[in-house]
Amino acid sequence: MLRVSRIRTRQPDIGQRSWTAYLYILPSLFVYAVFVLWPVLDTLRLSFYEWDGVSTPRLIGLSNYLRLLEDQVFHIALRNNLLFIAFYTLFPISFALFLTALMTRRRFRGLSFFRAGLFVPYVMSMVVVGVVWRWIYNPAFGPLNQLLQAIGLGSWARPWLGDFNLALPAVGVVGTWVQYGFCMVLFIAGVQRIDETLYDAAKIDGANELQQFWHVTLPGLYSEISIALVTTLITALKIFDLVFVTTRGGPGNQTMVVSLWLYNNAFQINRVGYAAAIAVVLTILILLISYVVLTMRLRAGREEA
Repeated sequence: MLRVSRIRTRQPDIGQRSWTAYLYILPSLFVYAVFVLWPVLDTLRLSFYEWDGVSTPRLIGLSNYLRLLEDQVFHIALRNNLLFIAFYTLFPISFALFLTALMTRRRFRGLSFFRAGLFVPYVMSMVVVGVVWRWIYNPAFGPLNQLLQAIGLGSWARPWLGDFNLALPAVGVVGTWVQYGFCMVLFIAGVQRIDETLYDAAKIDGANELQQFWHVTLPGLYSEISIALVTTLITALKIFDLVFVTTRGGPGNQTMVVSLWLYNNAFQINRVGYAAAIAVVLTILILLISYVVLTMRLRAGREEA
């Protein structure tokens, strides 16, 4: 008993344990505050100033935000970001669902190889992806135009990244090619946790494979679809590297996006305060869309329960 009482006396009370936990996370919190919170707050502060990055900043209040309302390039960039959502979100999720249905209900040789191969574009550097596709789209020696000419469709050959009507879809196709691998891996992992007895019951009821996918697989993947939706939406809204490598926003401003317009203002036009305002608006837009999607997912989950 004496030994037990000694052990009990060594245990800290609840207050001491909580302070000990805070001490453990303090280094991580410090790093997060220095490299994330402070830059975010400083960007918000700079958005109220006129500053070229060198001279003394001048407080101008909400002028940068009011200028955004009249900035035609910003409006074009915002529209292009919304168009890229189709290529970064809708098409990859749809294609990944099709591949998931194809790969999970049938067993065939080399399945793991195909899964790994289809995931490769997602793990590649976007700079490498952009350089590769810029070569594929090259109007003089690119394999795409050469293939079209070889099969008798030479009239379809285009300067894909220089065409005012086709430049944005051409870049968007690359985004779809990159994103569908991530969605596919996510959905395949989700299918593996669906109870197999649900498929057996559907078969007994006479459901064909399409009906099994619609009534069993798709409802079982709601959580994974919502994760893919939020992730790809954020990627579509903050797209920068792929556009920078392939078109730099051209031709004209046909592929200009908000992040690239932010970069041009900050590092080429030297309007750092105005670029900070663009960054704040883009951040609010991403947070707002993410909140709406997650709220809709939580509401749907409560209704299912």
